[in-house]
Amino acid sequence: MTTAPASPDPTMEAIGQAVTEGRAGDMAAARQQLLSLWSAIGVTGDPLHRCSLAHYLADLYEDPAQALAWDVRALDAADAVTERRVQEHHASLHIAGFYPSLHLNLADNYRRLGSFEAATEHINAAKEHAPNLSQDPYGDLLRGAIQDVAEAIAGWDRTRRASAPGSPA
Repeated sequence: MTTAPASPDPTMEAIGQAVTEGRAGDMAAARQQLLSLWSAIGVTGDPLHRCSLAHYLADLYEDPAQALAWDVRALDAADAVTERRVQEHHASLHIAGFYPSLHLNLADNYRRLGSFEAATEHINAAKEHAPNLSQDPYGDLLRGAIQDVAEAIAGWDRTRRASAPGSPA
């Protein structure tokens, strides 16, 4: 993103720092930071914080069952986030743009667990929400991942995708 957040948010900044650390290779430290933040936020805390944190934390687990638990939390929190809250955080964001990625991750985890019916439901939801993706490299990345996961589901393939978040480089 090229524009600044609408207002400072120390929790979102802390989430971003942990994500950066995880992407730099220290997944255990990033996971611990996010788990500590989750404890501070609580299950009834700001839905944007819960959605963002759970979405990123899921990527730090190789075990699809553990990732699935966090992805479910992320989707539940997204359902509680208002458009106004998202706009307060960043004027260029829209809650509708969160759903393709959230459903994609759920589909991928269900697929890896062999629950192809649930995977199909979520990949179909990701496809339905895909028009809300931006027309940029990130949107293109997600549209490609949706197609990849849909093909893997159709082939009853349970293997981890090399391009999945958190996959070893």
